[in-house]
Amino acid sequence: MPPPPDWPDDPALCAALARGLDRPAGEDARGLADFLARAFGPATAALIHYGSHAQDSGAAAGSAWDFFVIVDDYRAAYRALAGAMPGRFPAGRAAFLNRILPPNVLGVAGPRPRMTAKCCVLSQRDLARACSRAPADHFVRARLFQQIQLVWTRDAASARAVTDAVVSARASTLAWARPFLPARFDAAAFVRRLLEVSYRAEIRPEDDQRIDVLLVAQGGTLLPVYDDLLAHAAARGRLRRDGDAYRDPHPPTALARALARVWFGASLARATLRWAKYVALYDDWLDYLVRKVERRGGMAIELSARERRWPLLFLWPRLFRFLTRRSGPRGAS
Repeated sequence: MPPPPDWPDDPALCAALARGLDRPAGEDARGLADFLARAFGPATAALIHYGSHAQDSGAAAGSAWDFFVIVDDYRAAYRALAGAMPGRFPAGRAAFLNRILPPNVLGVAGPRPRMTAKCCVLSQRDLARACSRAPADHFVRARLFQQIQLVWTRDAASARAVTDAVVSARASTLAWARPFLPARFDAAAFVRRLLEVSYRAEIRPEDDQRIDVLLVAQGGTLLPVYDDLLAHAAARGRLRRDGDAYRDPHPPTALARALARVWFGASLARATLRWAKYVALYDDWLDYLVRKVERRGGMAIELSARERRWPLLFLWPRLFRFLTRRSGPRGAS
């Protein structure tokens, strides 16, 4: 697959933006990646490890392991997975849903008890589109601009295609972050704003303190990556140096800021639509969400019988109360 059209043309910048992909993963992550590659069959091209385990950002003992599973063909991959899973798995339905609203998110039990992989399944084509400067929504690039590990690849061509997509996703950060940046910023402020905007583009249980945790955990990887990106942008005239920080010489207009908020609002709507796919594809999805809210939101949740029986109908009032309770000052609009 050729590089995405907005892939940077500077080899030094490309190498900088790929920093951390080759960081060695832990033994558990490597073993689980090998297991998943076999489960999804010959159509598996690569596995990207992301999330709290990959970032060392406070994964609890029962936390799922997060992976992007990159495949050649959805139907072939899901047929292989159906043969590897103990219960019945709707391979045809999963392939259809993956094509209309990628990625699918599903849980796969690992080779050991209490080891679950949360798999975001994407074709190589959909990965390249999601990492471009004109994606359908923010879901994929919100995860790939962070600290991740390319933990398994089928061959050199697959490794190159995934690396190119990640480089493209990271190169595009300045474009989508511009409407939300402060007047003066350095790499640390830039990364913080990337995280703030991304977390507000989805309904998530974490509050703003989680961003502080992520900055500490990922700073060793992300700060050099985005310091190089900002320096490159300044050398090309897209930014102006101001001491040890940067300014945008042509700040976005009020209209551009409004359009950015509209786009991220639409992205939030698409992310919320994926919840319906959890019901169809993610085993024990409700208990998974409850555990995550309890772990990240710092609250105990006891669902009523009615909420368990019809969660998509009766959990909305509780969700609204939770979001209202955790809302507070925001750094980005």
